[in-house]
Amino acid sequence: MAAHAPAAYGMYTDDVALRQVVQSLNQSGFDKKDICVMLSPEHPIAAVVREAWISGAGREASTIATGLVSWFMKLGAVMIPTVGFFVRSQSFLDALLARRDSRGLCDHTNALVGLGFSQDDAERCEHQIRQMGVLVYVACREIEKTTWAADVLRRVGAHEASTVGMVQEVAAA
Repeated sequence: MAAHAPAAYGMYTDDVALRQVVQSLNQSGFDKKDICVMLSPEHPIAAVVREAWISGAGREASTIATGLVSWFMKLGAVMIPTVGFFVRSQSFLDALLARRDSRGLCDHTNALVGLGFSQDDAERCEHQIRQMGVLVYVACREIEKTTWAADVLRRVGAHEASTVGMVQEVAAA
């Protein structure tokens, strides 16, 4: 039996100031290592990171990408399908790599299921990430803090903010 930690999430458009969202969560008592950010491959940040990986990318692009990657590594995880993922937290690594096949590494749906979303909610959120650009997920140590995290996410502009409760997976006998 595996338990998923209680959590909250917020959906944002691709023009959200992610650093401001993370800073607001930090100031409200949530640690950076408990935050996972999922970006659409079309998000402007994804374009910057992708461009930096291209051989011969300019010095300015490399500097910007290096700054982004340094910031990413302070978070629990950042996932950008077809671009890359950055993981600091073992629990996010386990959840994001719940499926070891190539499809599991290339979409948000399987990662969201690994984080405790139902299959239907994961598919709905995957569609919204592709449309809106950003999902910010906050793992909480206590279920009581999930409502607080969702409120913080709403306060900093989430178009949708909700909680993900305790989900139990029972292995088939």
